[in-house]
Parts: sequence; structure tokens; C-alpha cells
Amino acid sequence: MARKISGRKPASPANRPDSAASGDFRPSREQILTFISENPDAAGKREIAKAFRLKGDDRTWLKDMLRELQNEGLLEKKDKKLKRPGDLPHMVVLDVISRDADGLLIARPAEWPAHLGASPMVAIRTQRQGKGPTPGIGDRVLAKTFPNEDKGGPTYIGRVVKIFDKQRDAVLGVLRHLPDGGFRMEPVERRQPELIIDEDDLNGAKPGDLVEVAPLRHARYGLPKGKIVEVVGSLTSEKAVSMIAIHSHDIPHVFPDAVIAESEACRQATLDGREDWRDLPLITIDPPDAKDHDDAVHAAPDDDESNPGGVVATVAIADVAAYVRPGSELDREALKRGNSVYFPDRVVPMLPERISNDLCSLREGEDRPALAVRMIFSAEGKKIRHTFHRVMMRSHVKLSYQQAQAAIDGAPDDKAAPFLDDVLKPLWDGYRALKRGRDSRQPLELDLPERKIVLKEDGTVDRVVVPDRLDAHKLIEEFMIQANVAAAETLEAKRQPLIYRSHDEPSMAKQESLREFLATVGLSLARGANLRPSQFNGILKAVEGSEHNELVNEVVLRSQSQAIYSKENAGHFGLNLRRYAHFTSPIRRYADLIVHRALISALGLGKDGMTKGEEERLEEISALISATERRAMAAERDTVDRLIAGHLATRLEETFTGRISGVVKAGLFVQLPQFGADGFVPVSTLGDDYYIYDEAGHALVGDRTRKGYRLADTVEVKLVEIAPMAGSLRFEMMSDPTPISGSRSSLHKTKGRRRAQQPRNGGRGSSRKRR
Repeated sequence: MARKISGRKPASPANRPDSAASGDFRPSREQILTFISENPDAAGKREIAKAFRLKGDDRTWLKDMLRELQNEGLLEKKDKKLKRPGDLPHMVVLDVISRDADGLLIARPAEWPAHLGASPMVAIRTQRQGKGPTPGIGDRVLAKTFPNEDKGGPTYIGRVVKIFDKQRDAVLGVLRHLPDGGFRMEPVERRQPELIIDEDDLNGAKPGDLVEVAPLRHARYGLPKGKIVEVVGSLTSEKAVSMIAIHSHDIPHVFPDAVIAESEACRQATLDGREDWRDLPLITIDPPDAKDHDDAVHAAPDDDESNPGGVVATVAIADVAAYVRPGSELDREALKRGNSVYFPDRVVPMLPERISNDLCSLREGEDRPALAVRMIFSAEGKKIRHTFHRVMMRSHVKLSYQQAQAAIDGAPDDKAAPFLDDVLKPLWDGYRALKRGRDSRQPLELDLPERKIVLKEDGTVDRVVVPDRLDAHKLIEEFMIQANVAAAETLEAKRQPLIYRSHDEPSMAKQESLREFLATVGLSLARGANLRPSQFNGILKAVEGSEHNELVNEVVLRSQSQAIYSKENAGHFGLNLRRYAHFTSPIRRYADLIVHRALISALGLGKDGMTKGEEERLEEISALISATERRAMAAERDTVDRLIAGHLATRLEETFTGRISGVVKAGLFVQLPQFGADGFVPVSTLGDDYYIYDEAGHALVGDRTRKGYRLADTVEVKLVEIAPMAGSLRFEMMSDPTPISGSRSSLHKTKGRRRAQQPRNGGRGSSRKRR
């Protein structure tokens, strides 16, 4: 007989501790922490005070207590709600992995930070037949989670909201022909074993092919066997490396026939219900190789005498909502993908080419539907007001960032020259005003160069470059930021539910870790609940041009929270904005499409706005697209790692100058700046000393010599091992350790071995890739 699984009821006057009813009760630390764990949807300061009937001075006491718990790392703040570190979010993506002895499905989070230890188990509570989705083992699901009262069972129970596509049991790898005539599959993930493939199970695959292999039951000894179920492609093809990431991360990349048919049936939107803006000289400024153009800009002086020096800035965004309707095949596929994924050699788009590169691309000289915002700014860059419009527009010219910048710098080409005086110069005047507003706002200003891989025609790496950061880039960025703010403000004013782009402030635990690190380089970070980006900027300014510049920028970046999509507004800490929503890229982000629909509904701009069903599912949609965004980032990063590893495959035993990009107990991650590649130096190879992990100082310090290696140090390393399919490199440290000042004594000891001694597993098991 299956046991009953239930969650604890939220705290209420009926189940609050008896002593609370008197109105003279201050809960203990444990009671506060328990309430927060058991009430993930009602764990803000106001809700806690209400649950325990705290008033007056007791509320002040509660505020101090919550800050103390955050300082101790027992609580963290997310979306204005408090949570226990390690607690699952109320809405989370799970992988169903097994059944227990009573037949209950057991799941674990699809993603779980390694530093939190083992991920919690979730017992799946199935609905009555026909009342909801019923998952099975191997499914990936979106579920609401609740603490489990049965302390002998899984930590949480989960109610399934949605089942994703069935996960494949197949393993991805490369087919190899052995000298003895047999075949093996070399996995692309190092944690997976090699598989023996019998000739009868090749399924038409040839050596060198990228294949999916279903593991078979195998004997107790020796390597397991597998059967090839699909030939993905050949490793000699141009796009094989990105295809590995696409398959290993389960990224949908082939549009179903129904989606293609629906996109092909779409017809160009008309002027009906739209303002005619085709004479306004809106222009697009994009990368030179851009295939779709979803934003256009314009600026002009404000002729209102009450706003001297003011600017009228206009941003027009492709009206994707006119073609992708709620509940359609196009819409379901777009939500499933969540966003476009950008690899060095290809793009996996969110929408079919008929939509993204044709009907919704703001092509030069062609009529296109758009959702536009006209914003009035003062001379100091303060937004005075804004209005949204559904329009028909025409891009008057398509320029690259380099073309637009060259024109402003005095070297216009034939295409930009006709627009220099009447369009480009007013745009730059507008940007100067907006920049004054940005400088006054003081968003976080990190100095970390972005690298771009340039490929050869055969898809292999040619070189890695750091593109110039032009004012043209900054202009478009600031115009888009202001349009995103205007969208969030309008929807809030109309009380229209939406999806915010939320970036919470660093957790108290991360703040304390950063504070400890800064002390080691003679800097300080003020304590207090009202941390602002300007405080970080002051620190970055203090180290500008010094030996600590790169180190401090890296550590400040690592202290930041991860931005997510949420129906709750937590503000955007990095941009120092109280409200922010993604509005400007509906071709490539589903979040922006939702915001477009919300604006259409809130402003009465048509009948194709947000539906009631979408409003009720915003929490679910936010969780889905946050997960697809993280999936895309991981796939893009893995592809770059594999491309660089393949590029360096012929350079074993060479010595390179690198920079320490990560420090963990197990060793050092070293980045080669000229390639943007990370490799690992196991601590077991560092030398004849015991190395101590200084977490606050981001360093490994020799226990005997007090010399070691610190984050951002420049070092010489030898490349001793490459696993191109896994994208991993292993280095040997050639630089001697240097004295580490300011390191703490109460640290984690990590054993180092003599350089001449091989690491465990024959020198192969220690090879790792930074994740």
C-alpha cells in the first residue's frame, strides 16, 4: 500500500504557536526558518510579521533578526522573498529518476549548484486520472514543490505542471574503429564510459561519425555495450561541434512540419489599426553579419520650450505578436525553445525563418509592423514621459555598428553619408543626453573584455579576437534599456501582469565573502542592507590600472546574483533600475513576446494581446524560459570549449602564458587569454607542499612556504592533455608560487604532491572542464 504524501499547511492564525495569539510573542530563530521553508510563496518580511502578529517594535526586531540570519548565510533574498540556501524554488524543473519501494515516482532538480552538496529528492504526487499530466521515469517536468511532512521520506513533494519532451536514454559520442577490427563509441562527456559497438549494431554509421548510442545490458566485467540508434552527422562537417552541444543539451533544432506550415501561411500585416510611421527616418544598426533586424531607432531635439535641450528618442520593435498568436503551433514551439541559441558557426532560432528573417525583420526600405515607444528626455537624460504605439514603419537604411561609428568619426561611406546630418548626428546627440542619465544612475560598470571566435570556412577556429567596444554599441544598448524600462512602467501603471527581467542584489553570504576578499587587497565594502552598484563602481575605480584590476573585476562579477525571468519584480541591481522588462527582442526571446502581448492588452492596441490563460501561467512561463536561457548559455559555452580544445590539439607539450581564472580546493583553472580557453591544473601537481584553499582570498597557499597562486595571477603553463570531444584541457604549472599576503590561517587544507608523481587514474582522471 502506497504511503500518503502531503505537504505542511502554510502558517495561519489557526496553526500559529499558541503563544502568538496573545500578541506578545517573538518567534525563535528556528521558528522563523521553519516558516520560511514551509511557506515559499509567503516569506517576505511583511508576511512573516503578519504570521506571528508582530507589530511596532517587534517589527523592528524582526528586521534586525532577518538581517542577522542573512549575514550568517542561513537566509538569502530572492525576488523580495526570503529563502533558505539549498531550498528548492516553489516552481522548478525536475528529472524523474526512479520509483521508491511504494511505487512513488522520485525526482531530482535538473540543475543544482555543486557547492550545495547532494540535490534534494522530490516525491511526485500524481493527479487523479484525467486531472493532470502523468509523468514517467526519464521525463523532465516542471513542478510546484512543497515541503514534505513525512520526515522519513523525500524532502519535498512535487505537483507536475508540465511534462517536457521525453528525455533520451541514448549517449552521444564518436564512433571509432579499433586496430583489432572492433568498434567503440567515445563519449563527448568525460563522465560517461566508452561503449563497445558490435558490427551488427552500427546502423549504417561510419568511423568518425557523431552518433547516439543506446546502452545495452552488459556483462559484469569489461566495457558496456551499446547500439547506435541515430547518426547525427560527421565530425568532418562544418557544424559538428555545435551539433554535439545541441544534442547533449536537448535543444530543439528542427521545426515540426505543423510549425513550418503555420509560418508559411502567415501574410504581411496591413495598416489596419496602426499608425503610419513610414516617413519617420527610423534606421537599424546591427552587426555586419546580422540576418534579422528586430529594432530600429530615431532621435530628434524636443521642440517643447519647457524642455530646453531635451530629446525625443524613438525605439521601434518588430511586431512578432501580430504573427505568433497565443496557443498556436508557432507559439507552443517558441515557448518550448524559450530563446534563440547562438553558436560560433550557427544560430538555432526561436522562430522559423519565414517569421524571423522575413515578416518580422525590419528590412531596409520595406514596410514592417512594429510596436514603438516614443520617449521624452530632459537634457540631463531624465525620462519625462513616454507613449507606446502600434505602427507600420519602414527602415530607411541598414547600417553596421562600424559604419555608423565611422560616419560619426568623420569617415562616412557612401551608404551612411546621406544620413549623417539628419539622422546619425541627432541620434548621437540623443545618446549623449541618455548617457548623462546613465552616468547619474550609476549602473554596475565591470571591465571584462568579451572574446569572439572567428571560424574558417571548414568550421575550425581561425583566431580569437576582442571586438572594439564602440559608442555605436553603447548607443543602441542604452536606447534598448530605456525602452525596456518604459514597457515595465506602462504595464505596472495599467496593473497588467507581466514577466520582469529580475536581477537581485548579491546575497548577504556573497557580500560577506566579497568583503573578506577585498580586505586581502586593502579595500573595504560597507555593510548594510541598501547596497548599490555605485559602491562596487567605487571599488573598481580604486583598482583601475593597478595590479589588482582584473582580479577585483572577476571577484565582483562572481559576487553578483544570476538574472532570471519572474512575474514578481525584484528590480535590476546591475542596471540600478527599480523595474525592468525585456521588450526589445521578441524575435529571439519569448519573454519579450509576452511583454508585447501584455502591452497590446493593457493599451487596447488589438485583439492579439495576452490571454487570461497566459496571465495565470506567468509563473510557469517564467520558470520555463529561465531554464531555457541557462540551457542555451551552457550549450554555447560547451561549444566554445570544444572548438578551442580542437584548435589546440596539435600543440601538446607547448608552454603558454595564462591567467588564473578560478581557484577551488582541487586545483586551479587557468585561462589562455589569446584563445579564451580554460584548462585545469590539479593541486596534486603543484609541488612539494601542502596547499591550503583560501576561499576568501581566492588562492591556494602553501602551508610550509606561505607561497601560492591567486585568482588573476599571470602564470606559465604547459599543455599536457587534451580531450577535444569533452572540451577539456589539463595543464602543468611551470611558474613558481609567489608569496601570498593577507591569507587567512583558518583555511581548508588540500594535499599537494611532488610534481614528478603522477596524479591518480594514470594522469587522466584529474582532467576537468570549468562549468
